Amino acid sequence: MTYTIGLDYGSNSVRCVIVDTSNGNEVGTAVFNYPTGNAGIILDANDHNVARQNPTDYIEGLEVTIKDAIEEAKILPDEIVGIGVDTTGSTPLPIDKDGTPLGLLDEFKDNPNAMAWLWKDHTGYGEAAEITELAEKEHPEYLAKCGGTYSSEWFFSKILHCLRVDEKVFDAAFTWVEHADYMTALLTGTTNPKEIKRCRCAAGHKAMFNDSWGGYPDKAFLAKLAPKLGKLRDALGDETYAIDTVAGNLTKEWADKLGLKEGVPVAMGAFDAHLGAVGSGIKEGALVKIIGTSTCDMVAAPNKTKLADVPGICGIVDGSVLPGYFGLEAGQSAVGDIFNWFVNYIQTGGKETGDHIALTEKAEKLRPGQSGLLALDWNNGNRTVLVDQRLTGLLLGQTLHTRPEEIYRALIEATAFGALTIINRFEEYGIKIKEVINCGGIAEKNPMLMQIYADITGKEMKVSRSSQTCALGSAIAAAVVAGKAKGGYNNFADAQDAMTGVREITYKPIAENQKVYQQLYKLYKQLHDAFGTVGYGSPLYDVMKDLLSIKEKANA
Repeated sequence: MTYTIGLDYGSNSVRCVIVDTSNGNEVGTAVFNYPTGNAGIILDANDHNVARQNPTDYIEGLEVTIKDAIEEAKILPDEIVGIGVDTTGSTPLPIDKDGTPLGLLDEFKDNPNAMAWLWKDHTGYGEAAEITELAEKEHPEYLAKCGGTYSSEWFFSKILHCLRVDEKVFDAAFTWVEHADYMTALLTGTTNPKEIKRCRCAAGHKAMFNDSWGGYPDKAFLAKLAPKLGKLRDALGDETYAIDTVAGNLTKEWADKLGLKEGVPVAMGAFDAHLGAVGSGIKEGALVKIIGTSTCDMVAAPNKTKLADVPGICGIVDGSVLPGYFGLEAGQSAVGDIFNWFVNYIQTGGKETGDHIALTEKAEKLRPGQSGLLALDWNNGNRTVLVDQRLTGLLLGQTLHTRPEEIYRALIEATAFGALTIINRFEEYGIKIKEVINCGGIAEKNPMLMQIYADITGKEMKVSRSSQTCALGSAIAAAVVAGKAKGGYNNFADAQDAMTGVREITYKPIAENQKVYQQLYKLYKQLHDAFGTVGYGSPLYDVMKDLLSIKEKANA
């Protein structure tokens, strides 16, 4: 029997699974919660846009989880034939000329700007607008493949913001690498910045990389944003690699630390959503929803198909999800985070009245529309289709009789309306969604949410068989780079057929609920367009942004 290791670096923890390559069964698992900051995230009480992570947590979690998972699995080192890694993204970190993250150096160990800039860090919203404006004028093709707007969640906006606020950190960095690329480099001993292989999904979806214009954006273009950013272009290279590529082989140093065999192949890394889609069995016509703190929506279309550029999505990238397919990514900047915000900060009544279970039990007794509430799901900005992180949440319709469970349900409904908006955008541009596969703990544990999603979208909701689809996707990539001769697979289609599946229970739309939600969605779209788009004919577009400006001045 042969096994592969899948590492899944999330927003708050890293999870390791050891998977039987013959059927995808998980034989060992371990979780390491990041100890730094608030649930692993370095925050700033005066700036809600800040979200950083300590790279020390990544390295410690690597060693702890693999050792613990191996111990649980009770397997021999020789039986491990491959390792795969996924991470959040865009989560870039600055490294020096030796490939050491600046956050590990004594000089910078207490400086959040020298840490990893987590995907949900939005401090670069101004820089994102600058990048968008310049690209619209000089290189509209850069934006065409990433939805028409550059986001503050992405690579260059974060780096440019660092240059503006902490030039010392920027100057100390030889280059910046995505978290996913740093982990594979670490395991394979290729941390020399000139040798690091950069993954296709991160570069294509978040850093405007495309082979048709020579890779990353032109040096002169970046230099117009800032001369030093132009110089950084030289350290980024001109090539990227998909997940069917071997990043390298496990070094003796890490083999000894982890109790594994030296030389095990390590697959190229990718973002959690991309490999979560693989672990959910993504194929043509399927939309995979990875529902967690945020939601990522993944679609795959054959790369011989001529696709229209889709405004507002997070990119169309050849080979970013599966070899031979365009990967299309969309998503919502907050989903589970919205529910946690309500439970942890607003409704703190404890287990009997205010935790997720208690609120769900009461909320599922409500009929669609019964509360009279309607919400916008923008508590962490809007990723798709508006691509605007300066938008904020909204709750409309509350009265003196409004109950916590009514608000909780309205927040869930808001995320479902956001999901429908994304589906509609795909289908408006000729990308038909024939089935929806959901994965993640929320999809598994909350039938009410899944039913609401089915009722609002009008699509049957399926749930992935695996509880750890992102880690499973990483393990599948590891099985492919290991190859059939070593107990793996020659291609992703065969690996997915053997190692993935969906659960028996599905959630079908209920006609009477659909009718009510169709009425509510029209109202949601009115709010969505009024607050989120320019030229709608109302003065509401500036309201959320002006409120943030007033808040930021007060906190300065």
